[in-house]
Amino acid sequence: MKKLLIALLFAPLACWASEQGYRLDRAPIDPHDLVSLQAGARTFVNYCMGCHGAQFMRYNRLTDLGLTELQIKDNLLFTADKVGATMKVAMSAKESKGWFGVAPPDLSVIARARGADWLYTYLRTFYRDPKTTTGWNNLVFPNVGMPHVLWTLQGEKALKEVKREEGGREVVEYELTELSKGSQNTVQYDTTVRDLVNFLVYVGEPAATSRVRIGIVVLFVLGILFVLAYALKKEYWKDVK
Repeated sequence: MKKLLIALLFAPLACWASEQGYRLDRAPIDPHDLVSLQAGARTFVNYCMGCHGAQFMRYNRLTDLGLTELQIKDNLLFTADKVGATMKVAMSAKESKGWFGVAPPDLSVIARARGADWLYTYLRTFYRDPKTTTGWNNLVFPNVGMPHVLWTLQGEKALKEVKREEGGREVVEYELTELSKGSQNTVQYDTTVRDLVNFLVYVGEPAATSRVRIGIVVLFVLGILFVLAYALKKEYWKDVK
């Protein structure tokens, strides 16, 4: 009975560990970098919105990133007619389900669900796999149904098995090797992915930066009020014994 209780206690931790799988790289995002956020918006619209939307985000919110409504309309507004429209994908859920077997998920809160590090690593670990339907696979998300939409930028990678000795036993690891070059080198591609992830984090909570700023002001005001309240308390109770 005791062993069963211990097993139940640590079961969630075991599941969490098994989901981690491939080691995640830290995403070097910066919510205050407007240039990065603008570049991420461009990548999202040009490469992701063919299948994925962000239906809880409106195009005119991109003015928070330093863009004008005219810039949004001329460069980013491909799936709607008005700047105030939501960033919905062009194809319907019924069509996408018929083509892919399942409708591609909306990415409005994907960064909050998966985390920035997961997205950053995932988009950099696709490799060619002839055994899959799409011809692609991923180290972070094995047997993923999504093809590598950024492969023309990154190039094509292949999976290589590496064996090494650790603690007197053989350990098998996997790394990616280059099959063909893309239009960007490694640094440029990592920057593109960083910008895209930065934008997806922003989409998940557009008010995050202002919320933190307001929170700091509120705490400062509360600190001043605490000092005044404490001084008033001492003055009020000074003659009470």
